[in-house]
This record gives sequence, structure tokens and C-alpha cells, in this order.
Amino acid sequence: MNHTAQHTKTHAQDSSVQLAISGATCASCVSSIEKALSNVEGVTSASMNLADHTAYVEGGAPTQALTQAVEAIGYGATLIEENDDVDAQRDEQEQKYYRQLIRDMIIALGLGVPLMLWGLLGGTMMVTPGSASQWGWLVAGLLTLAVLATAGRRFFVGAWKAFIHHNANMDTLIAVGTGTAWLYSMAVVLAPSVLPEAARHVYFEASSMIIGLINLGLALEVRARGKASQAIKRLLDLRAKTARVIDEHGNENDVPVEKIQLGDHIRVRPGEKIAVDGEVVSGSSFVDESMLTGEPLPVRKEKDTLVSAGTLNQQGTLTFRATRVGKDTALAQIIALVKSAQGSRPPIGRLADKISAVFVPSVIIIAIIAAMIWFNVGPDPRGVYALIALTTVLIIACPCALGLATPMSIMVGIGKAAEAGILIREGEALQKAANISVIALDKTGTITEGKPSVTQIITFGETDENTALALAAALEQGSEHPLANAVVNSAKEKNLTLPEATHFESANGKGVSATINNEQVVIGNLRWLEELGINTSACNDATTRITSDAGTPLYLARNNTVIAVIGVTDKIKVDARDAIARMHQLGLKVVMITGDIQSTAKAIAREAGIDDVIAEVLPADKAQKVKALRSGNQIVAMVGDGINDAPALAEADVGFAIGTGTDIAIESAGITLMRGSLHGVVDAIEISSATVKNIKENLAGAFLYNVLGVPIAAGVLYPFTGLLLSPVLAGAAMSLSSVTVVANANRLRLFKAHKHPSNTTRSDA
Repeated sequence: MNHTAQHTKTHAQDSSVQLAISGATCASCVSSIEKALSNVEGVTSASMNLADHTAYVEGGAPTQALTQAVEAIGYGATLIEENDDVDAQRDEQEQKYYRQLIRDMIIALGLGVPLMLWGLLGGTMMVTPGSASQWGWLVAGLLTLAVLATAGRRFFVGAWKAFIHHNANMDTLIAVGTGTAWLYSMAVVLAPSVLPEAARHVYFEASSMIIGLINLGLALEVRARGKASQAIKRLLDLRAKTARVIDEHGNENDVPVEKIQLGDHIRVRPGEKIAVDGEVVSGSSFVDESMLTGEPLPVRKEKDTLVSAGTLNQQGTLTFRATRVGKDTALAQIIALVKSAQGSRPPIGRLADKISAVFVPSVIIIAIIAAMIWFNVGPDPRGVYALIALTTVLIIACPCALGLATPMSIMVGIGKAAEAGILIREGEALQKAANISVIALDKTGTITEGKPSVTQIITFGETDENTALALAAALEQGSEHPLANAVVNSAKEKNLTLPEATHFESANGKGVSATINNEQVVIGNLRWLEELGINTSACNDATTRITSDAGTPLYLARNNTVIAVIGVTDKIKVDARDAIARMHQLGLKVVMITGDIQSTAKAIAREAGIDDVIAEVLPADKAQKVKALRSGNQIVAMVGDGINDAPALAEADVGFAIGTGTDIAIESAGITLMRGSLHGVVDAIEISSATVKNIKENLAGAFLYNVLGVPIAAGVLYPFTGLLLSPVLAGAAMSLSSVTVVANANRLRLFKAHKHPSNTTRSDA
């Protein structure tokens, strides 16, 4: 993997702030928090991830203003700083929260289960005035109050905060539901004679059981959430703690990684992790980079090759110079990017956002209407039935599952992609990648290895091959184009002396001209030479010979006369054809966009199995070609790795930057591949498809649960079956719905990308 790929910028820049949010429990909380953050002056966008209780805020707003905005609506917010201590602290807090939930569940069920069993085994739940049972139920009521004040405290505190800030959330529904059941039951205990005999029924067991079951559901949710974030934890575990630094006197000392400075020389022994990014100055070894790139084969490292933090040295000993430390290392940037992406939301999740904004108030209204209907036209005891309907609707309708449906799948899917060396920058790119219909591929460095070499030199007149090559290399030595490098490298291999060239002029995407020995010499493509008025008719046979072998012809002219055609060939990557075959299996149309001449492009397309070719495209026109492909209502992806691919990557619905490419291409792409194989593109599409399918399943399940659950809780089945749903069953169903969503999202962890051989042509990072 070329290190330029590793210098990936992330969304977590200076203008981005990550906050840890406390007190949020459902989709309505998310909506309120995002609205509060968005209203802060200077904020350009704000999104919250309920799955990991973090909020990502873009813009120039001060942190204090952001935290105050969240606290003003009844929630807590603290700034997250990326360091080991904070990550360890968050893990510890999560474990503490899990233990609290289990404790609260035991407390609540410890009272609720015996009370419920008493009723199931024939014990009366009725209160008789003046009897001993009245005193017994008074004790039960006080014990239930203790449960609500301890195991249920968080729900009542959350509901009160929401109320005083004119909000309503999951806590509101639980607190109102369980609180109403307890108040009614206490009224029955304290003044049973006021109520009709049929209405003297207590529901202490319902309040306790609901609190216990919801705490159990939250605990299972926390446990599953931890599994969902394992990808990040594995990335964090890759970080080395110490490194062996060599000082100016040659002494070696183990120092903490955070104290390593740029330019420090570091020794890595067999079996040790590489602490920071660097350049090898001595030694040779094989390094396992699979944890970053997904490449299974170790990569050979020797002098002048680049190494990455988090990779594992296998055999030999290396000494390298630190070139990137701290947050600038590839691993640190990958972690930041994945965390940021996991907090993003695809368009498919916005429907849930819109519903959640009005969900809780709507549920409260439905619950009140249902209770009024039961109280006015229901059978006796009307008050009891009204209470059951009110409590059951409030409890069953908690929008936890709705809030978790999208972020849980995103967290697991993007984490799974990161394990495969695929960095998805945002939820929108993930969703669009699942719907791609056309995929456009750049040629050099994407389909081909990006390491072209001179394979033919066909000369005219009295010019010999070495003279032609020396003239061409003298022109091309100032260029960074891969074809130019091939010419210069070929001249170096033959130890040719290059003549002095002056008055350079470069035509972007066309060629180069200069003055050599008082003669005008140009090298470039056929179209450019024709534009310059140079007769190229003598080159037809040479062009055919070169392009039939999938080579690119470069035309060399001196004083307006063609003196040679140089054939440069860039081999197709060993796995490109297999990867393109996989694209066809997914129903994708594959198009190659290249600046090469038509005949060369078609030869490469035939060899790689590509459907269509758009050839002789200038770099500045690539984006227009991508735009044209999109005009037919197609979802178009662009795959490239060079600076001239950046506009096209940005123009595409989804841009894939091959990780061996340049920073600017990576910045323009929605998805970055840390390895140079096209299989990574197909893997990314398959992971995206699986994730979007998972989100749809979660959303459908959450919507269906509420669409069916609320009417049943309100009692629509009673006229037909004589059954009315118990508030306890409603509490169990609500908890189960959230756990089901989380468990379904965790199924993505079992997703396996297509097994394919590593691109064995790569010899360096």
C-alpha cells in the first residue's frame, strides 16, 4: 500500500466535534438533541448516533455552547478527546452502566415476579376494605414505590427533565405508564370503598415487572452494542504502547508511543508492532498489513519503503524514521474516519427521524383517546380497563427500536468494511453503493498495475532506438506521469546520456515539447501531433503493432517530422479480470474511461472483460463523461486513483479511491480502498448491499411492531377475542423489539466478503 493512501483526511477535522451524550434513550431524544445542536450559531450540521450515544457536530461553534445547548433540554454532553485514556474510560463507563441495569433488573423483578406468580397461582389481586389484605397491599405498594425510586429512577428523572424542557421521550412513556398504574393501585389500597367492587384491582406487579423487563432489555442492548463496536476496538488494539527509539548516541530506549517525535529512528524486532508511520532506513523484513488493508499476504519491507502504525513485523529487524506520529498516522486517521462514518446517517434513516419528531406526543394522545373510549363505552369495570389500555399503549409504543434501527446497522456494516480494508466515509455513500448500476473504471493504476514499461521502440529514417529513447527521456524527465516515468526509467536502465533540453512546454494530457540541440522536439499522443500540423501517416503500422499488444504509443517528432513511436505497456492487474467478472455477476455494467487511444483501450477492455470503452478522454473531461453516464437515471460509481480522477470521483454518485492513489483522489471519494485490488470495490458494494438490506429489515420490523402493537394495546381485539393485552406483556414486547433490532444488526458481523487471491504483483507498501 502506497503511503499516500494512508494520509487519508477524515471528517474529524478541526471543525468537527464529537460529544458523548448521556440521558438519550430513544429516537425522540435523538431528534431533540440534533435540533438543539443545529440551532447553535456556527453549526453547519449535527447528527447523533443512538447506538453509541455520540453526537458529531460540524462547524465553528465553541464546545461550551454545544454542551450547554444539550444540557438546556435535559440531557448531558461532554467533549470526546481521542486518546487511550478516554477510550478506556468509555469502556469502563459502559461496563458500569451494564452492571447498574442488571442490578436494577434484579431489584424490580425480585418484587414483580413473586407478585405476578401470586396472581397466576390464584392469589387475589383485589383489595377488601378493612381486611388484613389491605395492609398487605399497602406494604406491597410501598415496596413498589421503592422499586420505582431505585430501579426505575432513571426513567422518572429523564421524564421530568423532558417535561420541564417541553419535550417528551421514551422515559415519558415509561414513567407515565408505570406511575399511573402505581397511583391507581395506591388509590385502590387507600380508599377501596370509593371504587366499585369490580374496580378494586391492584397493578403493583405490572409497574415492577415493566421496570424490570425494560432494564433487562437495555442491558441486552448494551451487551449487543459492545459486540457491534468490536471493529473499532480491534483497530484500537492495533496501537502499540511503546517503541524502541535510537538516540543520537546509538542507545536504544523503550519510550511511550505518544512521546515519539518526527524524525526519530525506531528499531522494530520480529513479532513487534510498528508504532508510527515511517520510512525504512535499514534492514529488511516481511510485514503483515492485513489489519489495515485486508491483504492476506505479508509485504516485503526494505530501505526506502514505507511502514504503517499498527502493522506487525514478522521476520527480520527493521530500523525506520518516523514520518507521521500521533493523530497523523494512517491508523489514527482510519480510526477517526470509521468513528465519524459510524455516526453518520444514510437517507433511508431520515424517515425514522421525521416520525420520531412527533411519535411520543402522538402516542400519548392515542393512549388518552383509547382510555377515554374504554371509560365511556367499555364494559365494567370501566376505570380498570381504561387504566390497562392507557398503560399498555404507553409502554408498548416506546420508540427505542425505531431509534436503533439505522445506527446499529451502520455501526456494524462500516466496522465490517473497515476490517476488510474498505473505508466508507459516510452513510449516504454506503446507501448509494448498494444501488449502483454502472461502474466506471479509470485505466492506469486501477485496471492496470500503474507501472508501465517501454516494450517497443519503432524508429523512422536514420534515427536509432537509443537516440530516440534519449531524446524522449530528456523531454519526459520533468513529468510525473506514469508513461513519462516509464520512458525515463528505460533510458536509465540502458545508461543513456540524456541531451540537455530547454524551453519546456507542457500540454496537459497531450504531451511535452522542448528545444534540444537547437531543434524543436515533441513527444505526445497522435491527436496532439496532428494539431501541431505534423504528418503522422507513416506511423499507422507502428501504431497497430503497439496497440494490438495493449500498448500505448507515444509519438516522437523532431523539427515537425516523426522519428519514432515508443510503445509503453502497463500490465493488467492479475485479479482485475476476476473482479470485473464479479461486477457482472452483480448485474453491473462496466465502463473504462481512459486517455488512451481507442485501439489500445479496446485491447485492454477485451483482456479485462469490460463492457464499454470511452477512450481519448482528456483529464479535464473525465467528469463530463461520468455526468453523461448519470444522465440516463443510472447510479454511477467511478473508480480511480490519480489527481486527474478527482473531479470524476466527485461527480459520480459514489467515488471509489483506490488506496494506492493520491490524497486528492481519496478526498474526492466517498469510499477509499486501502488495497489496490478491484475486488475491494465489489466487496464494498456487497457489504453496502447487506447493510442497507439490514437497515430496511430493522426499520420494517420497528414500524410493523408499532403499527400492530399500538392498536392491540389499545384493545382493538377485545370485541372479537375478549382479550386485552397486559401491561407486563407490553413491557416485555417493547424490550424484545429493541433487542431484536440490535441482534439483527449484529448478524452483519457474520457477513463474509468473497474470498479472492491477494494481488501478488505488489512488492511494496
